[in-house]
Formats: sequence, C-alpha cells, structure tokens
Amino acid sequence: MLQIDDLVFNAWGRRFFDRASVLLPLNAKVGLVGRNGVGKSTLFKLILGELGPDGGDVIIPKGARVAAVAQEHAATSVSLLDTILAADEERDGLYAELETAEPERIADIYARLEEIGADRAPARAGEILAGLGFSVADLARPMSEFSGGWRMRVALAAALFAAPDLLLLDEPTNYLDLEGAMWLEARLRRYPKAALIISHDRELLNNSVDHILHIKDGKLDLYTGGYDDFEKRRAEKARLQSASRVKQEAERAHLQSFVDRFRAKASKAAQAQSRMKRLAKLEPISAIVEERVAPFILPSPPRPLAPPLMRLEGADIGYGTDEPVLRALNLRLDVDDRIGLLGVNGAGKSTFAKMAAGALGLQKGHMQRERRIQVGWFHQHQIEAMDPNETPLDIMRNARPEDSETSYRSRLASFGISFEKQSTTVENLSGGERARLLLNMVAMAAPHLLILDEPTNHLDIDSRRALLDALNDYGGAVILITHDRSLMELVADRLWLAADGTIVPFDGDMDDYARFVLERAKGGAAPSQTRANKQKNKKKAA
Repeated sequence: MLQIDDLVFNAWGRRFFDRASVLLPLNAKVGLVGRNGVGKSTLFKLILGELGPDGGDVIIPKGARVAAVAQEHAATSVSLLDTILAADEERDGLYAELETAEPERIADIYARLEEIGADRAPARAGEILAGLGFSVADLARPMSEFSGGWRMRVALAAALFAAPDLLLLDEPTNYLDLEGAMWLEARLRRYPKAALIISHDRELLNNSVDHILHIKDGKLDLYTGGYDDFEKRRAEKARLQSASRVKQEAERAHLQSFVDRFRAKASKAAQAQSRMKRLAKLEPISAIVEERVAPFILPSPPRPLAPPLMRLEGADIGYGTDEPVLRALNLRLDVDDRIGLLGVNGAGKSTFAKMAAGALGLQKGHMQRERRIQVGWFHQHQIEAMDPNETPLDIMRNARPEDSETSYRSRLASFGISFEKQSTTVENLSGGERARLLLNMVAMAAPHLLILDEPTNHLDIDSRRALLDALNDYGGAVILITHDRSLMELVADRLWLAADGTIVPFDGDMDDYARFVLERAKGGAAPSQTRANKQKNKKKAA
C-alpha cells in the first residue's frame, strides 16, 4: 500500500530522514512511533505531498485514496449527519449526478449506489458518531453549534466513514475521552483498509495495529505485532547488536595486535597485509545509545493526615445559581485512595476535579474536608494558559521566590528541562516539555492529594511510563481523569463513574467498563451507571 525508497529529507537545519526505506503491507494497521520531534508528523506531510523529499521516493498505488484527519471540521450550517455523509465523495457525487443524468445513465448510477451500500450509509454514519460520543439528537444539529473539540471528533468521524485506502491518523485519542478512545481502538481493529497511526497510547498500539513502524536516527524499521511485541524485539535486537559489537572489537584488537607485531617482519609481511585488509573490511557496529527519559518528581507528603481527606453527603455541585452539574454526591476520599474518574466528556468530571481542588464550592449538601490538606491540581487548560513569553526559570522564580538561582536550575534539570531550555520562552517549548514542567510544578510542594485531569496528552510513551512509575511511588491520594487506559488500569484501584448527573462508585474493572462502552456505542444511548452495572452482572452470571 505504501512504499518508501531511500527517502532523504532535510528541514529546519537538520536531517529527518537519511535514505530511509520501508514497504507497508496491503491493508496493514501500522502504529508509527518514535520520540517527540523525530519526524512522525513530517512523514505524514511527505506521504500527503505537502512536503517534497530531497531524495528518494514515496510511492502510493495509482488511484489509491489517501486521507488524513483535519484539525477540526468547519463550523457550517450543514447538519452533522449530512456533513458525515458528504465525506463519501463517490456516494455524494452519484446522488448529485442523479439530478441531471440522462435516462440511459440512471440505471448505472443506481447499480453503483447499490454496490457501495449507499442506502446503509446513514446507519453506518450514525454508528460511528455514537461511538465518538454524539447523541441521536445531535445528528440534525448544524456544525456551527458544536465546539472546536467536538468538530475535531467530526473530522475523525468523516475520515472513518469515507474509509480511504490509506488512513493517516495523528494522535487521534488526544481529543477523545476514555470512552471514545476505547471505541476507536475497537473500530481501528476492524478497519477494512490500511491505516498509519501516530500514537502514544499503549493500549491502542497493542490492540488495534498489527505492525509498528519505528523512526530513529533517520531510518524506518518495521516490526510485526503490537507495541509490547515491538519493545521485546527491539530489546533483543539491541542485545544482539551489543554482543556483535563486543565480538567485533575483540577481533579488531586481535588483528591490529598481529599487524603491529609483524608488519615489519619479512617472513610475516604477507600475513600482516592480509589482516590489514580484513581490518579495513570490518564495518563498524555502532554502540547502543540508551534514550534516557527524565523521571517525574512527585514527592510524597511528609506525614499523612487523618482520614478521610474529604467526605460528601448529598452534595450538589455547579456554577453560581445555574442548575447543578452534579447532584446528590455521597462519596468518601481517603488518604491513600487512587480514584479513576470515568465518564464521557460533559458528564462533570472536570467540575468534580475543580471542587476537589478547592476552586469550586457546593451548591447544596455537606462536605467534610481535612483543613490541612494540600492539593496539587493539573488540568490540560493550564498548558494553554501559560504565558508564551515566560521561561521555565521565570516560572520557578515566581513559584519559589526565596530559592537561589542554582536551586532553580538544579530543580528544572531534575524535571528533564535541559540547561538550554531553561531560558527558552514557553512558546518555543514543545507540548511535552510544557506538560512535564507543569506536572512537576504542581507536585513540587508534596501535596496530600494529586488531581490529574488528562496529564498525558503531550507525553510520549516513555514519558507516560515515567509518570506511571512516579505515581505508583507517590504516597498521597490521587484522582485521575485520563483517556489513557493503560495509565488508568495501572494507577487506579477504585473507579467512580460520572453519568446521569451524578458520580457513584463503578462496580467492575476496566475490562467491564470497556464492554459497557462498546455495548453503549452499538445502541447509541447515553451512558448510565445502571446499564454499566447490568453489563457487569451479565458477565458474572455467564
């Protein structure tokens, strides 16, 4: 489906691809991985023809349709359903042609419409939209009524509906909630054609793709299997390369020793010359350079507080005099709780996080809160709200004015912010660098409670693992909201579900919740705790 031969591409003062080659199998689902900034999005632009290579070829079969997801769909007056249906350009064009077609052409048009399943298209579009969180009522709403985040989901829905021969997805779960990410994971697994997916979502890469394409040092290496298989094979490849290098260095030293000893001796000159030729032919095997990821620094509170940290009884939460977002909450948070907060976007998860952080009061009910509690609160909008002209050093100075310059630099280095980056303005930092800085900053005071609202959006896989390790070493309580299923499974020991205007404990694990999400998407219904528990009970009965 896609062939890349000896690709060379230089830009912005560096070489991204250095005679890179790969052949992607027909209808393969391929995860494209590599460190941030290595050239994954650049490769997409080369495939789409938005950038031209400096050497080599990017070859796509003639007539094959290639499509990427737009950042967000335009805010038009066209309804949501009609917007998705129009994404199938052939179907849309055939219906338009019917309006003016000659009588002898009409039969051919109808035959082709039947062949491509045009009459089933609205149902197929509705199923995709339901999986991405849209309700039945949304189908008739004009695009102009949806926010930018929801229009990004529309763009993804349109691409899936159009089903191009090669679908390019760049971090598709970043603008989805956990429920949407679970649905997409299952959908991509069944995608009938080829897909190339940039993702740092380990679960998606393990469960939805059958190949991993790794970019490193300007080269492209293709591995079969999911991400866990890739890691094992890469580790084995590194082990063998290291062993081969040691063996070669020993041979090189032995040959050089013989040459040094006998080059000047007439009786051994021919043998010395032979060994010199052998030395010249030895292709050097490069040393394995470990790609180090800086750890996250999440210091535990110096001494635990008396439980509970927080107890809610009959609590309503909302904004001002508006209707409550969440009603009748009866919840308890203890000093060592690890709570995973589930629920679709708009169910009230972020509102609850704001209340737990102390930034929003109750409209009704009672809250018992430990008066000495310190909270570290990270939410995704903090990254957008950062002053683009500030530097990491400025941010540290503002947060800890009593510390020394040496302390600022030492602390930032421990966060993974290099010496050069410490004086760089925020607008010139990558999303991953900003997220890393803020995550470490909110935990710097060793809080009793960490509230993390989508902390992984800008982090690569290795940084996500470093965050997981730090959270599992952290000794305080955690409330976690994330679309990263792997992080949720390995951090949370209790699950709460935001649905139907309230939050209640979820009776099940993440596998139970995944089944519930996929069942709900088939029915196109709104989420509910009752339906979730029915799914759990059905599993138990079986």
